[in-house]
Amino acid sequence: MAAKLFAADSVETFAEFERTALGVADALRERGVGPGVRVLLKAGNSPGYLAGLFGLMHLGASIVLVDHQERAEQTRRICEQAAVKVTLVDDDAPLPDGENPVYLYELLVAATARPATESALDFDTWRDQPDGLVMWSSGSTGEPKGVVKNGGRFLDNLRRNADQVGHRADDVLLPLLPFNHQYGLSMVLIAWLARCSLVIAPYRRLDKALRMAGQCGATVVDATPATYRSMLNIVTKRPEAAEDLSTVRMFCSGAAPLPPALVDSYVQTFGLPLLDSYGSTELGNLAFATTENPVGCGRVMAGLRLRVVDEDGNTVRAGEIGELLVDCPDMMAGYLGPDGVLAPVEQGWYATNDFGYLDADDNLFVVGRKLAVHRNGYTLFPEIIENKVAAHGCSAKVIALPDDRRGCQLVFFVEDDHDRDAAHWRAVINDVLPAWEQPNRVHVLGAFPLNRNGKPDRQKMEKLAAELAA
Repeated sequence: MAAKLFAADSVETFAEFERTALGVADALRERGVGPGVRVLLKAGNSPGYLAGLFGLMHLGASIVLVDHQERAEQTRRICEQAAVKVTLVDDDAPLPDGENPVYLYELLVAATARPATESALDFDTWRDQPDGLVMWSSGSTGEPKGVVKNGGRFLDNLRRNADQVGHRADDVLLPLLPFNHQYGLSMVLIAWLARCSLVIAPYRRLDKALRMAGQCGATVVDATPATYRSMLNIVTKRPEAAEDLSTVRMFCSGAAPLPPALVDSYVQTFGLPLLDSYGSTELGNLAFATTENPVGCGRVMAGLRLRVVDEDGNTVRAGEIGELLVDCPDMMAGYLGPDGVLAPVEQGWYATNDFGYLDADDNLFVVGRKLAVHRNGYTLFPEIIENKVAAHGCSAKVIALPDDRRGCQLVFFVEDDHDRDAAHWRAVINDVLPAWEQPNRVHVLGAFPLNRNGKPDRQKMEKLAAELAA
């Protein structure tokens, strides 16, 4: 059966979509877009977004991806830094004053006005662009950076991804993710590379997304742990909603740590595990659990190397936590400099600033960011603490607040939609942790605040912790 692109109000074959994307490319060419021209793309998930993206790739443009909800002022700074020549948007994109954008619907209208001048999409020119893609790091540990990626390396990384996970031509992919970030963009292009169907669902309206899953026969779901938690809540309240997921063969997760209790719940409810993964904007997709090996984040992909090292750079033994170093041929070319020029980074072994370990079978387990705090003479790592309590059914985020006497105070935010009180969770936490890692305060939330990537928003929790301490 021919691969299809399913949207909320349209269905088209890939051949039909390709003709539209080629028409969009013609319209962009008339607006001065060609090889190496920097174009900012700021729009929500839609068939028009994909037509714009593929049209830009066909032309060999340098594509600057921006979250469609990004503030107008930040978009202005990005446009200036990246020396953007054309801004491509949809109606909902916040834009700075004075911006004269090209709207996606203009291009779609132009694409349908006359036949495309070419017969097939060709990404060879884009593959050769050293700055084919400029993406922005999440900024969860500081200011977002412009990550510059070669088009060919990006596509090679996705072929490794599809080969390891086992995407097939008869699959129907349902990514409940924004397409302007690493994870969501990966699934869009994997659908094209594997020639399998793709569902563009309203990922912030899970009730509608689940209905589309059932209508389109989704076989592979990709989402963040927070989305999977919300999906489970819907199915728990409305058991009949599980029928919409009856055709799914893989639930894949990424972008944030996956709580073991959530994995167990999916096995109990659907008979399928959540398959974890590991990657980054800078390096691309790195490791995946699979249906054949649903352990941790699975093994690193073919062609990549990973080491776990101690503070002196020595490789540690299996099961021992250390920093993850990765040698990835698909890694970024560098960062976008203040003048918009590529600032290259050294290729080869890359320090991820993440903690994790390998088991005896080389399966990867990611523990968290290498962010140290100091308390009462101890050096502590909040995300390692979170990993410890998660193994005992407590989904927590640890925020360190400055304290002149102790060095810092530890505030634990616990996610619990069953509304158990702080005393309950303090007892659980104190039973797991040594005294020097135990919380000064525990606050229970129905759900963690999330950033636009679907990750728990530490900056918001830091602000909340400070307000609660005042």
